[in-house]
Amino acid sequence: MSIVAMGVMSVLFFSETLAFARTSLETAISMDDNEAPQIRLNFNVTLMDLNCDYVSVDVWDSLGTNRQNVTKNVEKWQLDAEGKRRIFSGRNREAREVRHEEHEESLEDMHADGVHAKPLTKETFETFLKENEVAFVDLYAPWCIWCQRLLPTWEKFAEEVESKNMPVGVGSVDCVTEAELCRTERVMAFPTLRWYQEGKAVSPDYKMDRTVVALTSFAKRKLETVEKFKDWDKREQDPEKRKRYKEMNFYNRAEHPGCQISGHLMVNRVPGNFHVEAKSVNHNLNAAMTNLTHRVNHLSFGEPGFAESRKMKRILKQLPEAHQQFNPMDDTIYPTSEYHQAYHHYIKVVSTHLDMSGGWGKLTSYQFLEQSQIVYYDDVNVPEARFSYDLSPMSVTVSKEGRKWYDYLTSLCAIIGGTFTTLGLIDAVLYKFFKAKKI
Repeated sequence: MSIVAMGVMSVLFFSETLAFARTSLETAISMDDNEAPQIRLNFNVTLMDLNCDYVSVDVWDSLGTNRQNVTKNVEKWQLDAEGKRRIFSGRNREAREVRHEEHEESLEDMHADGVHAKPLTKETFETFLKENEVAFVDLYAPWCIWCQRLLPTWEKFAEEVESKNMPVGVGSVDCVTEAELCRTERVMAFPTLRWYQEGKAVSPDYKMDRTVVALTSFAKRKLETVEKFKDWDKREQDPEKRKRYKEMNFYNRAEHPGCQISGHLMVNRVPGNFHVEAKSVNHNLNAAMTNLTHRVNHLSFGEPGFAESRKMKRILKQLPEAHQQFNPMDDTIYPTSEYHQAYHHYIKVVSTHLDMSGGWGKLTSYQFLEQSQIVYYDDVNVPEARFSYDLSPMSVTVSKEGRKWYDYLTSLCAIIGGTFTTLGLIDAVLYKFFKAKKI
C-alpha cells in the first residue's frame, strides 16, 4: 500500500509541477487611458515614378491641423533606375522660389519682327534636334501660370541667343496640342526647360532663375563645356581616351524619377491623415503624367525600433502572430496601372499594453489594421497617396497568467494529505473486509 501511495503522489506531484510551470496568455479590452496628446508616426515610403523635387508630405486632422509640405524630421533620397538610394536630397525643405522677369513689351510686340523661339511639333521636333547640335527647349502648357510668365522671357532669350550668334537652337513645345510628344519626353511638370545635345536630353532639367541673364549664362556655360571636350578630343591621339572623353562629354546625372521619403510625424490622437502629393512652388504638375505607384518600406506608430530591442524580442516570441500587427504594411507595393489613380490607405490604430512580467511593468505599443483601395481622380486633378488613420478609444491588454506559488504549495500539501487519507481509508476497509473471523 505504501508503494501505491508513493506512486500516486509522484504522478500527482509531477502533474501539478507541470501545471505550475505552464503559463497562458490572457487578453482584456478596456477604455484606453493613454493621456498623451500626440502619437509618433514613423514612415518610409518609396515613390517609384516621382522626382524628389515634386514630393510633398502634408498632414491634416479633425482638430483643424493642416500642415503643407512638412519639413521637420523628413528626409528624401533620389533613387537610381534599380530603385536603390543614390543621391541624398537632404532634409525636406521649402523649395526656393525662382525669379521671373517682367517685360514692358507684350509677347505680340516681340513677335513683330518674327518668332525667335521656334514652335515645335511632333513632326518637326526630331528634325530640329538634328539641325542643332545643342538645343534648349521649353515644354509648356498654355494654361500654366508659370509658363505664361516665362513666355516673354523665353522669346527675349531666343533673341539674345541670335544677337550673340550663339550656336544654340531655342525652341518651344505646346504640350496641350502636342500631348503625345510630351508624354514621349516624359514631361512631369510645366514649364520643363530641357537641354539637348546631339539629339539627346541632358539631365537634370534647368530649374534655376527664369530671367534672360540666368538663361543666357546657363547656355554659355554649357557651350564652354562642349567646346572644352571637343578640344580635348582633337588633341588626344589615344582612341581609348578619346572614347572616354566622349563619354564624359555626354555624362549627366541620370534623373530617374524615383524618390524615397522617410522620417516621423508627431500627430494628434484624433482622426486625420498624412498624404504624399506631387506639387511645386515653381511648376504646375502634369496630372496626365503623375504616377503614384509606391512601396511602403515601413509604417508604424509609437517609438521607433520598438520590436528590435532584446527585451521586446523575448516578449514577441511568446506572442501569437495575431498580437503582432505592429507594422503589417511593411515591404508592400501598391502599383497603379493607369494615370489619374492612386491608393488610399485606411488605418485603425489600437493601443496595446503588454504585461508579460507578472505586473512588474507594462510596455505600450500600437497595433493597426489597414484597408487599401484605388481611388480614381478627374483628369485635371493631381492624385495623392493618402494614409488615413483613426485611433480606437479602446485598448487591448495582453498579460501572461500563471499559478501563484502559494497555490502550488497548497496543492502539494493537499496531494500529500489527501493521498494518505484516501489510501488510509481504503486500507482500513480492506483490512476489515479480509480480516479473519474469531472462533
